[in-house]
Amino acid sequence: MKTLFAASLLLLLPMGAHAGCTIKDFAIENFTPGLASVGSSTRVTLRGDLVNHCAEAAAGQIRIDIKDDKGTVLQSKDVWPAGTGNVPAGDKVHFDVGRLFRYKDGMSAFTATITDVRIW
Repeated sequence: MKTLFAASLLLLLPMGAHAGCTIKDFAIENFTPGLASVGSSTRVTLRGDLVNHCAEAAAGQIRIDIKDDKGTVLQSKDVWPAGTGNVPAGDKVHFDVGRLFRYKDGMSAFTATITDVRIW
C-alpha cells in the first residue's frame, strides 16, 4: 500500500509544479508575421514577445498556425520560446520562430496561441 501511495504521489507531483500559473497568465504581444525575399527564396519571419503575468517564473508554450485563404492549416508547430528556461514573473522573452517553417505559396494567415504552461 505504501508503494502504491508513493507511486501515485510521484505521478501527481509534476502536475502541481505548474498549478500556480495558467495559460491566462501569459500573453503574446507584438506578434508580427512576415515574408521576406532572400535571393531566389522566401523566408518566413514570425516575431513576437511572450509575456509572463504570473506571480512566479514559468514558461509558456505557443502554437503557430499558418493558414491559406480558405482557412486550411498549411503548417503548425508548438514551440517553447524560452526553451527549457522560465520567464521571470512580469518579464517577457522575444521570439522569432520563422526558421521552423518553410515558405509555401498561398500562406495568408498567421496565428499564435498559448497552449501550455510549465515550470522547469
